Amino acid sequence: MTTRARPPLSEPRPLGELRSWPGSFTDRLTSPLPGIADFVRLALRGERLRPSAEGRAQIPDLPFQPGPLPEAGPADLALTWVGHASYVLRIGGLTVLTDPVWSRRIVGTPDRVTPVGVAWEDLPPVDAVVISHNHYDHLDAATLDRLPRDTPVFVPAGLARWVRGRGFERVTELDWWEAAELIGEAGPVRFDFVPSHHWSRRGLTDTCRSLWGGWVLTAPDGGRLYFAGDTGYGHWFGEIGARYPGIDVALLPIGAYEPRWMLSPVHTSPEEAVRACADLGARIMSPMHWATFLLSAEPPLEPLHRVRAAWAAAGRPAEDLWDLPVGGSRVHRSGDGRDGSPTASP
Repeated sequence: MTTRARPPLSEPRPLGELRSWPGSFTDRLTSPLPGIADFVRLALRGERLRPSAEGRAQIPDLPFQPGPLPEAGPADLALTWVGHASYVLRIGGLTVLTDPVWSRRIVGTPDRVTPVGVAWEDLPPVDAVVISHNHYDHLDAATLDRLPRDTPVFVPAGLARWVRGRGFERVTELDWWEAAELIGEAGPVRFDFVPSHHWSRRGLTDTCRSLWGGWVLTAPDGGRLYFAGDTGYGHWFGEIGARYPGIDVALLPIGAYEPRWMLSPVHTSPEEAVRACADLGARIMSPMHWATFLLSAEPPLEPLHRVRAAWAAAGRPAEDLWDLPVGGSRVHRSGDGRDGSPTASP
């Protein structure tokens, strides 16, 4: 039996490189985008894209347990869930924000239903930001504007112009399977941009004009974290796992999935997220993209219950499901297999 050779990783590209891109990335779509006919079907079926009144009654029970950011050395991998797809990560001695959204209200989205898990004034100096795509619930201008303009920002292909237009000086845009490095306390941390099953749009005329994807962050000692951004389930997870073996922690979305006939191409269900974690070869999963903005019809607490059941049904160790409350943290101690948990969800 022959084993397929693992594709070599790309050489890191220069930080802040000025690049040219095609006018559209529609050829990267893995499924057709929703159209007017889908919204007509939604109305005719009497379905909705928001929870029912009965579902909204669960909002007070959503887990919110903010605490201090955990102590983490340069060889540790620490994460704190701010809410939705926003995390404070410590890796290789760097502090990295993922899709930072600290706003209570964003364009086209209901107000957040849980507070931000980490107060802005409690953040340590931010060494880098990674953006998965340009949808408003992942790219928040008001939050970015609070950062120093010399903060390194890593973005998908086609998005650097928008970020530079806000005054940021160190913007690196990458295509799928490309990488760049940033020096941390423990040495160079590698930022690889990887595919996802999603799309992009911020206005009426810019559909798929910039790319979308996730990020694999690799510490100098080889510790790895995968941040999915927004994605449906599909073949990319297996390919990412093959190229980047040994992922320690996968941050995977589990919410905004109902109705399935409409949202499955772009948002994983809890069960699909567990399957994606296995495809990636990741040991630990941290669920995200729920309990913050109510973007679809499922009851707010349902994603948590379903992901726990799916994790158990897959025979995965309970301690490897980091089902954090908003504001909760965990630390993966490199080299000795210990995981700390300053907070845990109910």
